[in-house]
Amino acid sequence: MGKTITEKLIEAHIVSGRFIPGTEIGIKIDQTLTQDATGTMAYLQFESMGIPRVRTELSVSYIDHNTTQIGFENADDHRYLQTVAQKYGIYLSRAGNGICHQVHLECFGKPGKTLLGSDSHTPMGGALGMLAIGAGGLDVALAMAGEPFYLTSPKIIKINLTGTLPPWTSAKDIILKVLNIFTTKGNVGCVFEYGGDGLANLSVPERATIANMGAECGVTTSVFPSDEMTRIFLKAQDREDAWREITADDDAKYDRIVDINLSELVPLTAKPHSPDNVSPVRDIGEIEVNQVCIGSCTNSSYKDLVTVAKILKGRVTHPGVSFMIAPGSKQVLENLARDGFLADLIQTGARIMESACGFCIGNCQSPQTKAVSLRTSNRNFLGRSGTLDAEIYLVSPETAAAAVITGRFTNPRDLGMHYPEVKMPEHFHIDDSMIIKPEDTRDPSAIEIYRSPNIGDPPVNEAFPERIKGEVTIKVGDKITTDHIIPAGKRMKYRSNIPKYSKYFFELIDGHFYKRAIKIRDKGRHNIIVAGLSYGQGSSREHAAICPMCLGVKAVIAKSFERIHTANLINFGILPLTFKDEGDYERIHQGDGLEIRDVRKIIENNGIMIVKNVSSGISFEVMYSLSDRQKKILLAGGALNLRHI
Repeated sequence: MGKTITEKLIEAHIVSGRFIPGTEIGIKIDQTLTQDATGTMAYLQFESMGIPRVRTELSVSYIDHNTTQIGFENADDHRYLQTVAQKYGIYLSRAGNGICHQVHLECFGKPGKTLLGSDSHTPMGGALGMLAIGAGGLDVALAMAGEPFYLTSPKIIKINLTGTLPPWTSAKDIILKVLNIFTTKGNVGCVFEYGGDGLANLSVPERATIANMGAECGVTTSVFPSDEMTRIFLKAQDREDAWREITADDDAKYDRIVDINLSELVPLTAKPHSPDNVSPVRDIGEIEVNQVCIGSCTNSSYKDLVTVAKILKGRVTHPGVSFMIAPGSKQVLENLARDGFLADLIQTGARIMESACGFCIGNCQSPQTKAVSLRTSNRNFLGRSGTLDAEIYLVSPETAAAAVITGRFTNPRDLGMHYPEVKMPEHFHIDDSMIIKPEDTRDPSAIEIYRSPNIGDPPVNEAFPERIKGEVTIKVGDKITTDHIIPAGKRMKYRSNIPKYSKYFFELIDGHFYKRAIKIRDKGRHNIIVAGLSYGQGSSREHAAICPMCLGVKAVIAKSFERIHTANLINFGILPLTFKDEGDYERIHQGDGLEIRDVRKIIENNGIMIVKNVSSGISFEVMYSLSDRQKKILLAGGALNLRHI
């Protein structure tokens, strides 16, 4: 039987286990990437392992998240990252060089390679035919130490694209259609593999948009073939020697096949406050738009921004709209400038932002009170923009540009103009001077790592207890994201200072959580979190597991979890449990006392786990799914504990 692209990539890297869907396997990681919001802790963890040099083919540290420097914290972390990179043989992409996923696509991604990144949108590398997976920082640190990355052998879903995109629709509309079909939950343990004759006209930047935002569906990753389009892109980046053809066999078998006819697509939008709340733009109505933000790792390529420049050429931004553009990389910005498109955008009234994550993570450009903001980014979670009552819509660059002109939500097909044709450059102007390469000649022991008062050691956990006895510190509903759990934006500057960052745990949902948790912990009791479906969506931010560990959380009981957050909880000694009967969720209340006896023995022997609600007298069964490896990690109190035993 023939093989899928996913099977070929995994089997070329598998080092433990067998590719049987639902079973755990370990794969060799060729490349890693980190960004500064998650990378500081990842490198602190790597340092604690005592390894003199990274053991991957390539590891890159990007500074792209916390580039706004108000206070000393971010600047200090950037200096720390630079010295760590020099000492351990890591490439460093400096602040201003661009967003990690865009720069990695341009400079480092290679078909057939594995890439593990401490950012949930790492799957963007799948646009080049890579197996690119997002993970928590500790898993990335372990990969840099030469250890395998462990995952569940995935089910493979083929998304068969046919036809050709009609005018005024684009790759963003394709992935919004995918989200409309699959939603943000229920896709854990799956890979999206794209195929079909519709790929023939989709460039790598367009494929990157789709692979990037596939992360919102909760899949392990998304994969495209490495074909002629891939070769053309790599040639334009002066990296044609990195190209190799990788395609699925004609008789490859998939767990499911979904057909999407590109010719039938219309401009789409994701309404507040979830990427899967999808609707045709025409159905929204001409509501007033206050802000338009074009950029983020999803839609900040040269092709995206040239399309916007051509739509807006000779026009002026509507007086009611605050309009900003953030090119995805220094390369994109410089090529726009050299080709004259940057001047067109400036003439329109665009505010040119730094090539960084910026507005996408709420680090800048928060909209006005109760604003309607159209953004080309990938997430519109409640409060993520930095303004809690703002209405954030996710749209294509074309739909965003239409609102810049009209000041209202407008179907771009109604602009009454020809859809601009954009040709990709045969060769990009390339300047990699903002990437600092590791030195092979300098003695690593002579390099002193910079540390500041805001940078602390990785927190230490104790071994997992014999009995969990504590209190339901908080009960939350469905689709709780890691942004809800530990906020991004202005709080992220404390990412290297766990005691400080922990004070903002669940800040967006319940500002009193921290005080309750500390009170319970200091009484010698455990904190327990109860949640609904799809707990831990969104960012790979492992701080959503580190902070609760420090607050004495020992278990999270949910209807279901998302992949990366589950792994992070286990890595930091927190037990993820699911309700056997979802009706038991309704019978638990915040403040209830819960108890699980003989929990270590039950885990070791795959026993049945019963939770007793001491407050109500009701007992109920919960389920857990732990490999033998994960049991050892959990019972030791976390992966770092196990490594140091």
